[in-house]
Amino acid sequence: MDMLWNGWGDPAKAAPLPDSVTGLLRDLLGVTPRSTPALALEDIELPAPTAGPAALAALAEAVGGAAHVRTDSESRIRHTRGKSTPDLLRIRAGDTCDVPQAVALPATHDEVLAVLRVCAAHGLAAVPFGGGTSVVGGLAPERGAFVALDLRRMNRLLDLDSVSRTAVLQPGLRAPEAEALLAEQGFTLGHFPQSFEWASIGGFAAARSSGQASAGYGRFDEMVLGLTLATPEGTVETGRAPRSAAGPDLRQLFLGSEGAFGVITSVTVRVRPLPEARIYEGWRFASFEEGAAALRRLAQDGPRPTVLRLSDETETLIGLASPDKIGAGLGQSDAGCLAIAGYEGTPEETAYRREQAAAVLTACGGTPLGAEPGERWAQGRFSAPYLRDALLDVGAFAETLETAAFWSRVPELYGAVRGALTDTLTRAGTPPLVMCHISHVYENGASLYFTVVSAQGEDPVAHWTPAKHAANEAVLAAGGTISHHHGVGTDHRDWYVREAGELAVEALRAVKRRLDPDGLLNPGVLLPTD
Repeated sequence: MDMLWNGWGDPAKAAPLPDSVTGLLRDLLGVTPRSTPALALEDIELPAPTAGPAALAALAEAVGGAAHVRTDSESRIRHTRGKSTPDLLRIRAGDTCDVPQAVALPATHDEVLAVLRVCAAHGLAAVPFGGGTSVVGGLAPERGAFVALDLRRMNRLLDLDSVSRTAVLQPGLRAPEAEALLAEQGFTLGHFPQSFEWASIGGFAAARSSGQASAGYGRFDEMVLGLTLATPEGTVETGRAPRSAAGPDLRQLFLGSEGAFGVITSVTVRVRPLPEARIYEGWRFASFEEGAAALRRLAQDGPRPTVLRLSDETETLIGLASPDKIGAGLGQSDAGCLAIAGYEGTPEETAYRREQAAAVLTACGGTPLGAEPGERWAQGRFSAPYLRDALLDVGAFAETLETAAFWSRVPELYGAVRGALTDTLTRAGTPPLVMCHISHVYENGASLYFTVVSAQGEDPVAHWTPAKHAANEAVLAAGGTISHHHGVGTDHRDWYVREAGELAVEALRAVKRRLDPDGLLNPGVLLPTD
């Protein structure tokens, strides 16, 4: 099944907002339905591909036949950009300026190499396409004619070493399929980002993904033991041992490279035994500051839960994770901040860690709320993108952004980003609701994940751009990173250059020139084009 072409995920799960919520949006933010309805798929007209018959024939030969090269309008539209709010607003309005010439579906590493040779011979760029879930402009190259390199046929579990607890996965394998294949043999990756239902293994590696259980299982880049890449200059293989002192760790060069240095064709990952027990529960803290201090204590001194999250006062009041309960907390003066703690493992292990963590959370001022808030979060943990689409349908603007900083900088970062978003959108005449939660914790710092809702304004994309830029500036000024787990894409690229520094960026440019001398791979993503 393909995702909605103009929204997120499974069409059967795309439910409209309750009338009570649309009324709340109208009264609170001045949201009104837009007068111009979104276009239907069949109403969007595309120009014929400019890639000539020779190029299309060569692509077909590279991937085992014409059946694996698609040039029809629907396929091209479905591979246009990603799933950020601006991406969706543009495609709903019929903007297809970033549409690929063709969609190629290779099935092997050698076929990927062959596609790259065809692209080089015919002057076409190549954009790797996994689940299509990018929210930072990672699928919108700055070069006119390109081929979308859809990796869905590369969807196998190639090997599982139960002694070493490693698995070799192909990049087009979607996360639920990967978990199912591993579960058959008693293992799990433990990687469950919000994009879990649609994102791919290759995409996780290419964007340095972080899952909701990162406190227990780690980020995806910590799970990766080896990578194989296809580049215009040949094959690169990294990782032959769990750790090595044989020079710099080249895995880290390609993790987070977003298809700019090569196409990931296999990923060797660490796996763990399936947990026998999973327990999720809620805790209340009087303030975000108090809750953050409790999370920091667990992250630094333990015992660390598998899942550990904290919503600020606004997100707690709104009840963002439950569409049928949105706004139910408004008017309450003592809602405080909701924390979610989850524990996975053997029954004995989870019970012990839960008991020990509860003592810490209580000592830090937390009030236990029982299993209901935790189970409700677990049941709706992948539903927020559907809520975003429903908000767009009624004329609201909803978008997210995230960052991370050391613990000592988190309060400043939190205030700076909230202030930048609020000030910019209020000046534009669309005062926002800005919510935030701590989504990932580490011994030395944490990630902040912001959700912004406002009226759309006359031009929704132009309305959001200054606010996004102001937030990016605030992130760098407050000592945060421009991206914790969404990647760089084109949306963060200019700020990434400033964060990394010119010398470091030039070193990365040198790598790209060696592996991709013609600049074919996802041009303009991650690094500015020459």
